[in-house]
Amino acid sequence: MLYNNSFRYILLITALPLFFACTPQQEEEPSEIMETEPVSDVMTKEDQEALTPEEIIERLKEGNERYINNELTLRNYQEQVSKTSGGQYPEAVIISCIDSRVPVEHVFDRGVGDIFVARVAGNFVNEDILGSTEFGTAVAGSKVVVVLGHESCGAVKSAIDDVRLGNITAMLSKIKPAVEMTDDYEGEMSTDNNDYVTEVVNNNVQHTIEQMRERSSILADLEANGEIVIAGAFYDLDTGKVTFLD
Repeated sequence: MLYNNSFRYILLITALPLFFACTPQQEEEPSEIMETEPVSDVMTKEDQEALTPEEIIERLKEGNERYINNELTLRNYQEQVSKTSGGQYPEAVIISCIDSRVPVEHVFDRGVGDIFVARVAGNFVNEDILGSTEFGTAVAGSKVVVVLGHESCGAVKSAIDDVRLGNITAMLSKIKPAVEMTDDYEGEMSTDNNDYVTEVVNNNVQHTIEQMRERSSILADLEANGEIVIAGAFYDLDTGKVTFLD
């Protein structure tokens, strides 16, 4: 009996290698690794000239979609810095509030050399910003100007509350017309009412656009000739979404 068991054991050990050698083995497919190369291309004169204002606005909207979906384009910033050192051909001028929660280039998923950004509390225009915008369009070739207001703007709230402090007083006087434009608001007209503040923010964007047309014949003519589009937009602090205003 002992002999038989030992013999069976020897046969089993001997047969195992032959069994595995004859059994078809499933080949492991190499795992597919998606590698995304950082974008190093920059806007060229040819790119800028080929784009229409409408296409640029669509590109800004698409960039914002990537931003809110946490899918920002991977960029080789050092390469872009090098490639733009000899010149720039931005597609748009963005006039934004200085609010740190509105990172303009990221909001539209833009890289080095893609857009001009002018920032001032309350995104209004004065002589300096008008001149900067004229340069960005008439001289440097940008075809879109976006005035970007945002939710819960501190400058707008201060204008509503008639804050008076140093140079802030004079600055807020540029936003006061938007408060007056909202006099017919039906509801609580205070900074405690976020809907009311948003209404003033949007009126401030519209007032800024009107000021651009009235105070800059260069911008007004470019717009009238269809060479540029001036648009207003609103940034939602809760979601990061930009809504373009009519």
